[in-house]
Amino acid sequence: MYKPSGIVDTNAAIEKFSPLVKRMAHHMLAKLPASVQIDDMIQAGLIGLMDALNRYEESQGTQFETYASQRIRGAMLDELRAGDWLPRGLRRSLREIESAAAKLEQRLGRPPSEREMAKEMDVSLTQYQQQLQEARGYQLFHLEDFSSGEHDEFLDRNCPDESREPFGSLQDERFRAALIDAIELLPGREKLLMGLYYEQELNFREIAAILEVSESRVCQLHSQAVARLRGKLKDWI
Repeated sequence: MYKPSGIVDTNAAIEKFSPLVKRMAHHMLAKLPASVQIDDMIQAGLIGLMDALNRYEESQGTQFETYASQRIRGAMLDELRAGDWLPRGLRRSLREIESAAAKLEQRLGRPPSEREMAKEMDVSLTQYQQQLQEARGYQLFHLEDFSSGEHDEFLDRNCPDESREPFGSLQDERFRAALIDAIELLPGREKLLMGLYYEQELNFREIAAILEVSESRVCQLHSQAVARLRGKLKDWI
């Protein structure tokens, strides 16, 4: 990575570490709304990589890849800070889904089907599934749930700093127990999906192969599972 003169060979470094940037961008994108563009994340990540190359000193005692990863992620988060990637209309739609899920489950005594959800929301099944598709990246909880402010930031909703409150309060054992109980009550396929995605860290494409459905269908099922969980955990969120 260094030239004979001891100067960093920027071109060689970018070629070597650009796959790291792409990998981090795709990993982060899987947890973000569909409106976030992968090219924007990669471009921001490359800026972070360049910053790491300019700032890194071996005397720091940190491996370059570890240091670069922090800079790349920071640059991607800065890109997300620059704009609100979750339209207010979509946010409102997602709230309606989780509210309908909670009401129907209380009324029926079981998780509602997609047709029952569509009927409750007075939309067609196709429209309901489209809403689920658009909800890619919908999270179980956001820091905005703990604030009444109107001008919440995208970063706080989607990529919170886990070292700060109030996110730290979610480590409470009672919340963990409530979450585990809620997951246990999910329909079988959604329960399996959540385990594959969050415990085994498979991506949607890999899960689609296991469930023998399309990747977009996995996306829909994930969004629906998250809406069910948020509805069950509304007293915590």
